[in-house]
Amino acid sequence: MKKVFLIGAMVCALGMTTACKSDNKNDYNMKQQLTLTQEWDKVFPLSEKVDHRKVTFTTQYGLTLAADLYTPKESEGKMAAIAVSGPFGAVKEQSSGLYAMRMAERGFVALAFDPSFTGESSGEPRRTASPDINTEDFMAAVDYLSRLDNVDPGRIGIIGICGWGGIALNAAAADPRIKATVASTMYDMTRIGGNGYYDANDNEADRHAARAALAGQRLADPMAMGGGVIDPVPDEAPQFVKDYHAYYKTPRGYHARSGNSNDGWRTIGTQAYANARFLHYINEIRTAVLVMHGAEAHSRYFGEAAYRYMVEGRAEGYNFVGKPNPVPENKELLIIPAASHCDLYDGGEGDCIPWDRLSRFFCENLK
Repeated sequence: MKKVFLIGAMVCALGMTTACKSDNKNDYNMKQQLTLTQEWDKVFPLSEKVDHRKVTFTTQYGLTLAADLYTPKESEGKMAAIAVSGPFGAVKEQSSGLYAMRMAERGFVALAFDPSFTGESSGEPRRTASPDINTEDFMAAVDYLSRLDNVDPGRIGIIGICGWGGIALNAAAADPRIKATVASTMYDMTRIGGNGYYDANDNEADRHAARAALAGQRLADPMAMGGGVIDPVPDEAPQFVKDYHAYYKTPRGYHARSGNSNDGWRTIGTQAYANARFLHYINEIRTAVLVMHGAEAHSRYFGEAAYRYMVEGRAEGYNFVGKPNPVPENKELLIIPAASHCDLYDGGEGDCIPWDRLSRFFCENLK
């Protein structure tokens, strides 16, 4: 089922479009002009409690990212802010936009962005990824929020969903400006890239075979797509594959720019992730972290191991051993009863995402 996760973002525009330059006055000079959809095209309705506008900002790699900025209607002065991205291979019109909007309803300035090479953001070739570039995406979002007139730059947090949960932890380890981090239903993309599911391929022989296959693919067809979520789903498929289909391939979460909903990620697009281990220093994160996972999620082991390593400096699945965290008291693990992996994308049928709990976490740690 590996091809389920070799996923990316389609680059098709919906509805009327307009050219939009970066509005960040302190942005880098390497600006690119993007064509952004201006009509509302999210998989969720716009809340009456927030204002919304499309924005762009630039990373240190010269890539221009497209984003949705959500602001509470009843607001004044400088506010706390949150940047959101994920799941891996999804777009801001899906889960990350919903998280951002819900946080804006609760009084935060919130930014949901398309990562480099995906959605409406720039970057060629399309549907590819990099541990360094994706970590920079989050830090560039913090740059952008820090320069907004209505944001207090000392009160900025991030939310990473699914594969972007691991990226969020990596960004928090690298950038102490990030005062609070939520990793929701997280994947460690480097661990699964090198070890496979449940570390079933954590051996030299399997890694060598995978590396040889990717090396051959680079010469055979470097632009070949790995495919998005399987459609139709075989009866014998694991439940989590059926859950992905129920989100990405139905009106609940389908979006035309989402690689997960369509033809996926470049087959070699995550090659660098397989040879990296980017959570090495999360045991040194001093700022607040909340790892949130569903009790029934197939991916739960990623979040629990990351939390243990972050606090204790050691955990199953981590070959490296570090020292215990110097500030363990602001690290939390929250397990949502009966929730699956995809239930934390949008709440599922019973809206199991504890929005007020997330709001309290950020309020307490973005003072």
